[in-house]
Amino acid sequence: MQSDKRIFDDLSKFLNGVAGTVAGMGREAESNFRERTREWVAGMDLVSREEFEAVKQMAATARAEAEELKARIAALEAAAGKGKAPAKPKAAPKK
Repeated sequence: MQSDKRIFDDLSKFLNGVAGTVAGMGREAESNFRERTREWVAGMDLVSREEFEAVKQMAATARAEAEELKARIAALEAAAGKGKAPAKPKAAPKK
C-alpha cells in the first residue's frame, strides 16, 4: 500500500514539473513572438499616431485657407465685373 502511495506522489511531482516546463515554454514562445513582431513592425516605415494627427490637422487648416482664398478671389472678380472692364496695359513708349 505504501509503495502505491509513493508511485502516485512521484507521478504527481513529475506532472507538476512537466506543467511548469510547458508553462515556461509558452511564456518564452510568447516573448519571442512579441520581439519578432516588434522587429518586423520597426522595419516597416510606419508613422506614429501623433505624426498622423499633426498632418491631418495641417491638411484641415490648408483646406480652410484654400476656401477663404477662393472666396476672396470670387469677391474680387465680382467687384471687377461690376466696375469698368479691366484696364488694358499701356503700350511701351517707342524710341
